[in-house]
Amino acid sequence: MIRPTIIVFAKAPVAGRVKTRLRLPPGEAARLHDRFVRAAVLLCLDLDADVELHTDEPTGAWADLPVRRGLQVPGDLGAKMLAALRSRSGPVMIVGSDAPTLPAGHLRRLLASPADVALGPTEDGGYYAILARRTADGMFEGVEWSSGRELEQTIRAAKKAGLSVETGDVWFDVDTPEDLRRVVW
Repeated sequence: MIRPTIIVFAKAPVAGRVKTRLRLPPGEAARLHDRFVRAAVLLCLDLDADVELHTDEPTGAWADLPVRRGLQVPGDLGAKMLAALRSRSGPVMIVGSDAPTLPAGHLRRLLASPADVALGPTEDGGYYAILARRTADGMFEGVEWSSGRELEQTIRAAKKAGLSVETGDVWFDVDTPEDLRRVVW
């Protein structure tokens, strides 16, 4: 059996460019983002998988974490994810860094899915993770990112592209001050 790869997607922790919707001072938002990314990587390191961290631009942040590093390709989120999902052989999962209290069991259940694509839904209509055993060129076609309809649109596009799809357990991600109040470390 081929060992899965988990890729944590993160933006570089640049003050004023991360977690802006939380309405925190820029430096505080960047520190919080750093903490969220660390939580995501540490969660994934506890799973039976190879773990990588892919950032949107080169950064020295998180150099202390024992993971392979990579850069996301240019383009929209769909292009970035498709390239990452195709970058390794075997099952590849992308995990976002906006759900710092995500239970490991949610990711384990996605990894165990036999579907071509398994998605971890968030309460706001997006998803915290996507696992692909197979990919197809059109699997993100027509997905409107940051719309609150990413999950349903990805399911529809993946099925239209001929892929089987399953969804896992629902969790929340942190995009607003209200979401942040739910985080208990």
